Amino acid sequence: MPTPTLATRFARNVHVVRSDSPLGEEPMRLAAPSIFAPGKHASRSERYTYIPTNEVLRSLRKEGFAPFMVAQSRNRIEGKTEFTKHMIRMRHAGQVTGRGEANEIILINSHDGASSYQMLAGVFSFVCCNGLVCGTVANDIRIPHKGNVQDEVIEGAFRVLEDFEAVKEATVAMKRVTLDEGEERAFATAALALRYGERTEGQAPAPITVDQLIEARRPEDFGGNLWKAFNRIQENAIRGGQPGRSTTGRRIRTRRVESIDRGVSLNRALWVLAEEMRKLKG
Repeated sequence: MPTPTLATRFARNVHVVRSDSPLGEEPMRLAAPSIFAPGKHASRSERYTYIPTNEVLRSLRKEGFAPFMVAQSRNRIEGKTEFTKHMIRMRHAGQVTGRGEANEIILINSHDGASSYQMLAGVFSFVCCNGLVCGTVANDIRIPHKGNVQDEVIEGAFRVLEDFEAVKEATVAMKRVTLDEGEERAFATAALALRYGERTEGQAPAPITVDQLIEARRPEDFGGNLWKAFNRIQENAIRGGQPGRSTTGRRIRTRRVESIDRGVSLNRALWVLAEEMRKLKG
């Protein structure tokens, strides 16, 4: 059984552990102790309802889902590390290895008021090990920490499960769409603005070029369809590691997207962009 690895360099403020096999409790506790918090942080009021992530995890395990990646934000405030924001990516037992894509439930929660309870539908590509977060085709379940939330949490999980059929239809449709060079560059230009912001006259250009964003990292990534282009652009935007120039002209390597929130929002924005391109080509 492959050994899960703790990658503290995933981001400057995030611990992450990922594995090719379902994660056990020990490595999850090491990377994301807030998943197992026994209650809410002392700063929360009586109106704040504690949603135990670990119990939600157990319920999803009963439905055949297991965690393959967990991440947790660091917190410099003493005593908050065990309550801060965390993310879990879960796959169904029937889709744990192999080629192609696997459906995922993405769960985000905290016990210190940093975020609402959130569940999203995602898809994991085994070729490039990207974790894509779906956009408009999927429910974005957000449950505030107040009132009687236990039933809402479980219901939300099943609503996300129902979205997987729509996710599959969207990915199949993207694979059928062929992009010419101009269309691919237009897609990448919009993605570059999502990653580094719009550039106005007088501002320094983005640290990398459109051509670098389109660049394939592996032979499997070559291809002229929308799904292939989306995967290449998404990986280059999220993972970083490409040579570029800073605003002062200094040679740099682009950084990986650092925060849980930024990673999810950028993934979703890129998915929506790909969906809009598919509709235009429809």
